[in-house]
Amino acid sequence: MTSLHKLGSSDLEVFPLALGGNVFGWTADQERSFAVLDAYTAAGGNFLDTADSYSAWVEGHRGGESETIIGKWIKERGNRSDVVVATKVSQHPDFQGLSAANIKAAADASLKRLGTDHIDLYYTHFDRPEVPVEEIIGALDELVRAGKVRYIAASNISAERLKESLDFSEREGLACYVALQPHYNLVSRDTYEGALRDLAERAGLAAVPYYALAAGFLTGKYRPGTTVDSPRAQGAAKHLETERGQKVLAALDEVARARGAETATVALAWLAAQPTVVAPIASARTVEQLPALLGVAELRLTDEETAKLTSASA
Repeated sequence: MTSLHKLGSSDLEVFPLALGGNVFGWTADQERSFAVLDAYTAAGGNFLDTADSYSAWVEGHRGGESETIIGKWIKERGNRSDVVVATKVSQHPDFQGLSAANIKAAADASLKRLGTDHIDLYYTHFDRPEVPVEEIIGALDELVRAGKVRYIAASNISAERLKESLDFSEREGLACYVALQPHYNLVSRDTYEGALRDLAERAGLAAVPYYALAAGFLTGKYRPGTTVDSPRAQGAAKHLETERGQKVLAALDEVARARGAETATVALAWLAAQPTVVAPIASARTVEQLPALLGVAELRLTDEETAKLTSASA
């Protein structure tokens, strides 16, 4: 049984792979989503990541489709106490921004779709620098005190705004961020490494990186001359045109062959070995895609393998 990891300073214990819910209601219908959720939890997984805006980008969708599917699945399985549910606020078409009123209204809407009385981890999805951190933290603290949210976190935020938020929480004795969701992977390191990661490390924040597989590029299925049937193919394939992308693929192939592991598993294992990272996020639209993701729970790279990948991605 894979051991769970403590999430920052919280008392949440999570599986070392967070299951991304962006595909639920988008490229995975309800039946397929339920199958993926069942297989993930059967393997010991317990950390579900979604957002109120998933999948508002699809024509005819309004946002909240992913939360609704997760909520229906939890109700049918009767397993609310077994899963850690993370969702986000600021991007839903009807609940834009991080004003205090919007945060509270969006949280209530998420709770209704999820069919639960509390959100385990509530992220500010994209920071809104025009809103004072005092207003944002104050609203989040009210949700925590009301029992609607257990812990708060931030995604897509600058080191400066994160520090301002942490300092305000500490000074006023209010709810404090326990986790950070940065864009971070082998072909996108400067989106987290540096001031933001240094601050997260000093503050004891857990990192839960998104785009952990670079929209699928780090699964190894994108190769010169190949065509991949995926809505994200264009974004992923662009890495093939860069020297870094080619070097990373070559290094991943080498380590994967030596370890008898999937390319995606190795890419996630490198991420899991980085300072502050507790659980990379990856999504699967079919059950068949899950084993390569779940493998990160068991694969520990050697220092030499980690160094090889770090050098290739420099």
